[in-house]
Parts: sequence; C-alpha cells; structure tokens
Amino acid sequence: MKQCARLALALLLLICWPAHAQFEKTRWPARQPTPVVDWQDVQGQRWHAGSLANRVVVLNFWATWCAPCKAELPSLQTLHEISGGNPLVIGVNVREPAARVKRYLQATGLDFPVVLDPQGELAKQWGVTVYPTTILMGPDGKAQWRVKGDVDWSGPEAQRWLQSMPSPMPNPIQR
Repeated sequence: MKQCARLALALLLLICWPAHAQFEKTRWPARQPTPVVDWQDVQGQRWHAGSLANRVVVLNFWATWCAPCKAELPSLQTLHEISGGNPLVIGVNVREPAARVKRYLQATGLDFPVVLDPQGELAKQWGVTVYPTTILMGPDGKAQWRVKGDVDWSGPEAQRWLQSMPSPMPNPIQR
C-alpha cells in the first residue's frame, strides 16, 4: 500500500510540477568580435550599428519548425510590447522562405522586427547551432551573452538579466 501511495505521489508531482524552460546562458567569447549588423527586416526597416546604438538588443534566432522557438516567441512579443524599444527585440528566422515566415507572423500576431536568414549565413556568423538561441547585446553594440534554449523573456529571471546589462550612455546635450 505504501508503495502505491509513493507511486501516486510521484506521478502527481511529475504531472503538476511546473515545467521550467531549459536554457544555457554563457558569456559571449571575449576574443570573438561581434558580427557586423546590417540587415533589413520583413517590415522594411533597416538595422545597422547606428540604429542599435545606445540600446540593449535581444537578438533571437528561431524557426517555425522549432517547437521550443514557438513556445518562446510569445514572451518575446510581450517583452517587445512592454519595453518601449529598450530592450529592442529583433528576431532572425533561419532557413525558411519569406512567405512562410510572413504567414506565421500574421497568424500569431507577432509584430517585433524579424530579419530573414534564408541561407543560414547570419546564424553561422553569430555561432548559432541550437534553436532558439538569443544574443544579448549591450548599448555599445557588442554581444554580451548567448542564451541557448527557450526562456520566458517576460519572466523575472530574464528581467534580471536585462536589468544587469550595461546602461545606455546618456545622449549628448543638443545645442
């Protein structure tokens, strides 16, 4: 009887225990330069070092066939909506046709900037081998962290990460 009760308790804990995202957060390698940013997103916006200056950037590599990516994207949308552009969320869809990506964005209501990487060149430049992977860039335009796996970007842990990023430099006084 005790064995049945233990088994029932174990099953109950397994079923009811909250699932936690699986991820690995590591520092960007000190000797690895941050790749050059010069992209156009599906919405037509051009992104380059100047447009990213003085902003923390959450650069997320994803694909529609990737279940953890699809689970993570709504929290990136929430971050985009509540952040006021700092941090700036930019998605990079890897190795998928533009029409499929645009349909997916429309169907899911995702409206943060998304850059297409149809040949996987950007993913290669940024050292992405696992999906999703997110790069956290500081306001100086340099990559600071690489996060492999899905994260709740609207949750407290990710918020602590973002708050610990270097602060944007104040704008010079305009004369």
